[in-house]
Formats: sequence, structure tokens, C-alpha cells
Amino acid sequence: MRKIEFCREDFPALRREHRGMPLAFLDGPGGTQPPQAVIDSVVDYLRNYNSNIHGNFLVSRESDAIIQRCREYLATFLGAPSWDCISLGPNMTSLNLALSRAFRNLLSPGDEIVITELDHEANRGPWLNLQKEGVIVRSIPLKQDGTLDMEGFRRRVTDRTRLVALGYSSNAIGTVNDIAETRRASREVGAYLLVDAVHYAPHFSIDVQEIDCDFLLCSAYKFYGPHVGVLYTRPGLLTRLPVEKIHSQDDSSPYRIESGTLNHEGLNGTIAAIDYIASFGSGTGLREQLVNAMGKIEIYERKLARHAYSQLSSMDHVTLFGQSFDCPNRAPTVSFVVKGMSSDLVAQRLGEKGILVWDGDFAAERAIEVLDTVDCGGVVRMGISMYNTLEEVDRLLSAVREMV
Repeated sequence: MRKIEFCREDFPALRREHRGMPLAFLDGPGGTQPPQAVIDSVVDYLRNYNSNIHGNFLVSRESDAIIQRCREYLATFLGAPSWDCISLGPNMTSLNLALSRAFRNLLSPGDEIVITELDHEANRGPWLNLQKEGVIVRSIPLKQDGTLDMEGFRRRVTDRTRLVALGYSSNAIGTVNDIAETRRASREVGAYLLVDAVHYAPHFSIDVQEIDCDFLLCSAYKFYGPHVGVLYTRPGLLTRLPVEKIHSQDDSSPYRIESGTLNHEGLNGTIAAIDYIASFGSGTGLREQLVNAMGKIEIYERKLARHAYSQLSSMDHVTLFGQSFDCPNRAPTVSFVVKGMSSDLVAQRLGEKGILVWDGDFAAERAIEVLDTVDCGGVVRMGISMYNTLEEVDRLLSAVREMV
């Protein structure tokens, strides 16, 4: 078992410099850096196993085994009951679009879907598209404190609701949503529950059986792996959905929603990413190690994010968005604006000092509109990953103080 505080040596990108200054990768919400073990696994696949699947020869069978192992690892990572709940794709958006096309074939005009104003467009756009088919899409309002209006949510769930689709955590401002309440409300009317866990998965342990969702999506490149999209589907559900597929695609679960050849080297890297996370945990099996490791990562990241939030909130001309870290459950993502400066200019000046942050709306367009930050170019977003340090956070804070 290893200590998170000593993980930095595992990430080659952290050795890079800009103008003599080490790069501070506070851009994790847009995608984390991979450790050397993941890079090695991607290269190892391309060097030794590169082949298409289901062939009657060695390397093809080895590729089959790697893909199977990746499904098993992801099932363990998400707390799923079995590997055949795990479908794979190029990214979360593509998988969710495939799901929405299946629902288009399932729903009738007048049926309803509930989404939120807080979500990434990858979990809004696919469902809003169904309005062209006569499906009614209702949106849970976002309050100015960065949380969803749960009273408004309960009013929007009706006997015609067929699906509730929401994020586990906001990629824009770090809010962690009340999945238990949405599950209760959706169950009462017999609706499916879909959870976008892309921003949640890098920071917290997930148990799909405990949260009782029907679908959950995430992306390996947000938790130190390659660009791979992941879809969990409740056992037995995928085979009942009228997915759109070509004739030659395997019709059984979990394959039937997957289109074309998968990113085999990325799947090998995903196995390595999960093993890497587990190396920081203790326990008798992979699941126990992962849960323990994610608990340590959560504590470490929250400490740094709380410090950033507290210091930024004390600065004149800086406005923060989202809940404070006094709330019990909050992703380590801190978003702010500097009065009198566009967010892209703030990000540019930080970038000149080797401090990497994002600016804009991050495809959470509706949330940025509700928070009234469109005119200044959205918000500046910093995010804490397991390889970040207090020194890096203090570099950002010092640079912002100079601006204000």
C-alpha cells in the first residue's frame, strides 16, 4: 500500500516546465494525466497484442482476454454485480447518444424525461433531441447556491415520467447531487434513473447497486486512464432496449450497444489505471482496495480544495460559485470569476505562470447561463487531482492575488 503524497513521481507529465516553472496541472476536471503504468500498458498492447477480436490465433485471443478483463475490472470499480453489465465505447457522449436513440424507439409522444439545468450537455442534449419525437423534457432548476431545486424536481416527476437523467456531480461547480432522493422519486412512478458519473468517478467510490441506478456512465480518462467511455446497465435491462445496431453486431449484453471496433490499447490502459488507484488502498480484494483508496483520495483532495476555496473567498473582487466546503459532500472543483476581467484572460495569465486551469462553460452551458457568468466568458475552473499539492494551490492563489 502506497501513500498518495508520494504519487507524483509516477506521472511523467508533472516533470514538464514552462518558462522555467513546473507545470501545475490544476485542469483535472477536463481530464487527468496518466501515470507511467498506464502509458506502459497502452504501449505494451500495441507492441505485443495488437489485433482485432474473435480470431482463431494467439494475439486475437489475447485481445479477447484483455477486453474481458477490462469489463471485469470496471464492474469491480463501479460495484456492479457482473462484467456483462459493462458496455464500452469511445466516450460517454457517444454511449449516451446511443442510449437516447434506444429510448426514441421506446417512448411515445407525451412521455416525459426529467433532466437538470446543472448537467453537462452530454446528459442534456441527447434527451432534448427527443423533443422532436413529441417527448416532453422537463428540467430541474438550478439555484444560485449551486444546488438543484429538489422541490421543483418533485413537481416535475409525474406519472408520465419515463426517465430521470442527472449528473452525480457537476463538472462546472462541483455540486454532488442527491441521487438517493431522485431514485426514490423515480421509483414511485416507475421511471428509469440514469446517472452521469464522469465528474464523480475520479473523486469518490461508486456502488451502482447501492445507489440502485438503471444506467451509469463515466470516462476512464477522468480517473487517470485513456480515452474510454463506460456504460453500466442494470442486469437484464440492455437486452430489452430497442438499440440501433448493425446486423453483424452481437445482440447480447453488453455488446449490443457497442458500435465498431473498440479502443483495445485504451482498454488495456484502463485496467492499469484501476490497478494504479487500488495500489493506494488496503484490503483483501480489488474492490475493497479500491473503496479504501478512493476514500483516501477523497480526503486528500478535499483538504486542498477547501484551502483554495477558503483563500479565494477572502479576496476582494473574486466571486466563487457552488457550495462551500462546509457541506459534507462536494467535489474538489473550485470555480470563480475575477471582477473586471474576462475568464479567458484570467486563465491566460495563470497559464503564463505555468498554472493550468480551464475557463468557459465546459459544455455545462445552461448552468453558466443560470449563474449569470456568460458576459465574462463563463468561469475559471480549477480542480484537484490526487497528484496535486498544496504548493501548487498556493501558486494559483498568489497569482490571483496579483491580479486583484
